[in-house]
Amino acid sequence: MPAYHSQLNSDDNRLIGNLALLPLRTQYKGPAPKSNDDNDIIEESLYYFKANVFFKNYEVKGAADRVLIYLTLYISECLKKIQKCPNKNEASKSLATLAVSSFDIPGDSGFPLNAFMTKPSNRAESDQMRQYFTQLRQEVGLRLVEKVYGADDKPSKWWLCFTKKRFMDLSLSGPGK
Repeated sequence: MPAYHSQLNSDDNRLIGNLALLPLRTQYKGPAPKSNDDNDIIEESLYYFKANVFFKNYEVKGAADRVLIYLTLYISECLKKIQKCPNKNEASKSLATLAVSSFDIPGDSGFPLNAFMTKPSNRAESDQMRQYFTQLRQEVGLRLVEKVYGADDKPSKWWLCFTKKRFMDLSLSGPGK
């Protein structure tokens, strides 16, 4: 069975490096254009996460797939953080901190997806990519907490059971973490 690919792959997408700069339904500031569409790349990555996380290989079919790969790895990191949080409020704080904490971008030696993504060509593109990743990370954290925590303020075991899975045998936090 093949992995799920982004429905947003298109030649019309604006690019940063070889990543698609996709419209987002977000409240956070950043380079991504605003969208009112309910199905943005973040919803897609949350929807396909549980199926895609089992794959060790992933064929990239477009620039939006690279964003999907990054978000899948980031969701895995978020679930590891959520697992340690006793309630929804603590999880929100933890993910907000994780979103703005220091992270590697393509071209950095610690970035696990250098084989899939090209490094930014100049300083301005590097800054724009970092802002885009921050915007994506903030919005993913916000939406993931809503999905994982139910009305009883307890995390769903059906989400947390994926904390030990490693998509493509990679992790954004580095080896052994």
